[in-house]
Amino acid sequence: MPSLRPAASGLGVLFYLIGVFLFALNDALGKWLVADYGVGQLMMLRSFGAAFVLAPMIASLRVGLFDVSQGPLQAFRILCMAADTYSFYWASRFMPLANVMTFYMAAPLIVTALSAPLLGEKVERFRWIAVAVGFVGVVIALQPSPQMFSWASPLALFGASMFALGQTVTRKLRRTHWLPLVAWQFAGAGVIGAAATPFAWTTPTLFDLMLMFLVGAVSMGCFIFITRALAMTRAATLAPLQYTSILWATIMGWLVWRDAPTLPIVVGNAIIIGSGLFVATRGVRSGQGA
Repeated sequence: MPSLRPAASGLGVLFYLIGVFLFALNDALGKWLVADYGVGQLMMLRSFGAAFVLAPMIASLRVGLFDVSQGPLQAFRILCMAADTYSFYWASRFMPLANVMTFYMAAPLIVTALSAPLLGEKVERFRWIAVAVGFVGVVIALQPSPQMFSWASPLALFGASMFALGQTVTRKLRRTHWLPLVAWQFAGAGVIGAAATPFAWTTPTLFDLMLMFLVGAVSMGCFIFITRALAMTRAATLAPLQYTSILWATIMGWLVWRDAPTLPIVVGNAIIIGSGLFVATRGVRSGQGA
């Protein structure tokens, strides 16, 4: 029925917003942990945390994990997402989180640009305008410092590009069940992290070990929602919604560290939210989101 497409697209928007919230929470926890532990170690141990949540799902859903019909594309996606994770955590060790996030907020622009040649999706002018306006809001809110252009900057930009490419490939694999996509993504990241762990191992405290497992559960939930959303809704529709992570970062900063939001943060977040809502509601109402 035609009316189901806008409904499914709207659900995809909701799933993506939940995924972005979990993404912001994952970023904050990861930034906290990589100050004392190696990136590879965190990637490996968070995969164990994700496995505790994934294992019951695999047992109950009984979805085949070894579908190799699009094996090369799935392997490429795993590499993209692992490179994104490794680059983000590594860059956040040497750069302020706000600066790293500024680079990652370029991802919606990259996704929008890639959705036409790689996915065959039409990108209307209003989507480009909304993405550009949202990025202006990001710059206003984050106020990147001169440290943004340090030696670690190319690493952050590379990570943002891998994240955008990984999301584009996820959309291309939308007919593949979300469970094997997420399971192999974390398995691949865990193997890559384990390979790097012997070079930088620090025995974690019990509390930090639990936090690493929590990072795995949170990031796993994040990618479940994002993967489901990309199966329902066009990548160009969802891309601007990634900007809402700045809103969640502001709220978490106030609740946890009592960092009161400044006027630029308030103005920037208002611009971000407005641009995201505009492109999402216009796409869903016109039936162009699916």
